[in-house]
Amino acid sequence: MSKEANAAYSHKDHNYTLLQAFEWYVDGKGVHWKKLEQQVPRLSEIGITAMWLPPPTKASGTDSVGYDTYDLYDLGEFDQKGGTRTNWGTKEELLRLIRVGNEHGVVTYLDAVLNHKFGADHIEKFKAVEVDPNDRTKTTSDPYDIEGWTGFDFPGRGDKYSSFKWTFDHFTGVDYNAEGGKKGIFKIAGDNKGWALGVDTENANYDYLMGADIDHAHPDAATDIKNWGSWVIAETGASGFRFDAIKHIDEGFIADFVEHVRKTSGKEKMFCVGEFWKDSLESLSTYLTKFGQQFSVFDTPLHYKFKEAGDAGNSFDLRSIWDGTLVQKRPLDAITMTSAFVFRCSLSTQVGQSLESSVAPWFKPLAYALILLRVDGYPCVFYGDLYGCAGQNPQPAVDSLDKLISARKLYAYGETRDYWDHQNCVGWIRTGDETYDGCAVVLCNGDADGHKHMEVGKDHAGEKWMDILGWYEGEVTIGEDGWADFSCHARSLSVWINKDGKKTA
Repeated sequence: MSKEANAAYSHKDHNYTLLQAFEWYVDGKGVHWKKLEQQVPRLSEIGITAMWLPPPTKASGTDSVGYDTYDLYDLGEFDQKGGTRTNWGTKEELLRLIRVGNEHGVVTYLDAVLNHKFGADHIEKFKAVEVDPNDRTKTTSDPYDIEGWTGFDFPGRGDKYSSFKWTFDHFTGVDYNAEGGKKGIFKIAGDNKGWALGVDTENANYDYLMGADIDHAHPDAATDIKNWGSWVIAETGASGFRFDAIKHIDEGFIADFVEHVRKTSGKEKMFCVGEFWKDSLESLSTYLTKFGQQFSVFDTPLHYKFKEAGDAGNSFDLRSIWDGTLVQKRPLDAITMTSAFVFRCSLSTQVGQSLESSVAPWFKPLAYALILLRVDGYPCVFYGDLYGCAGQNPQPAVDSLDKLISARKLYAYGETRDYWDHQNCVGWIRTGDETYDGCAVVLCNGDADGHKHMEVGKDHAGEKWMDILGWYEGEVTIGEDGWADFSCHARSLSVWINKDGKKTA
């Protein structure tokens, strides 16, 4: 579906690459949409074909990154929660960014936070029971009246776009009783109320995550959210969604949402990816199998393999890098990545976040080569790796990442021939096609230079090849038999191309 969606909406005929177009500490205060618009032409030039934007919807405050959703229908248009803009900018600036992206063949996926709401306009009184945080199926109190922040009236927007108002009936739980100030997990009591069943089984039932947890089984709430999905695609010109926290949302609802929006938005090939952050191939595969239509998820096990490889150094067997990963088992459904900002109660793979899971800097270029220069998976580049991360613990950009993205655009085509015969040094050939040249890639996690004797084909005999990254000096001459020796430095990589080749832009 990613190839079909990109072909339909980006109108590019080269390899597709997704950019997560933000990081936790990127410039806020309403400037990011404008800054990103200025970056679009260059992103398109190097080979980015899609950008995943942070939540464009109004949060509980104008300087929030957006995962504490207040009003889905406010894209920075109404004076609510401290101002008109979102942390990223105004609705007008968002629409212009998406339009400029489409003009340059860079489509947009919107981050949809549909699990919970924050910043209610008023308190309501209702009955609830307390539950055990470690086993949400166990109640620890009888039903009693609590006061919760569950009334959403959207006074700044009124009834524009939607007249639906949210009350406690439309939620399953909260984490705060305003009467007395008690914190905990409170399951709202009432007819047909309860946790969703089609969720992850951590804590026995992982429906509740934070804030006012949406009851997707309530028909009015479900209808309003699905209507929003169709509206926001039509309103903005976006081409798909990244869904936040899907392991906390009934899988049946997400499937219904995707089906509804694909049918009603005029974009039947709309791309959809969910964030199911769990290092479990079984859990990811089970979710996808039950979904009923094409859907993608981030290959979390692959991220953790990259982390393991970076931490282990030369004791890690590179030949095992794909073992237990989604891209190995279900390549068409896998979004491959090395780094990301993933919001989960401050859990992030970005350095500087609590419980971080970051890939060692020295291994990141190797990891990017593995996801960008091979056939399987839809690679996602992290904004912080391309431009660097700000904050109290700033991180530099990954060296030559733009060149690796360009190498995917220009050279990662044709058959893949693997030379996967050494635990510390692996290589592969992309043979190219009628339009694009191929390349030769060598990766080494050892303490000495790596070398690979690989066949590029007799039709390349006599050609002189060079490392496009410029990390390994010199040239390689292809022998009359089509074979040559390709090298890279220790704990590094090289990407060899014909120096006088097609270089198709």
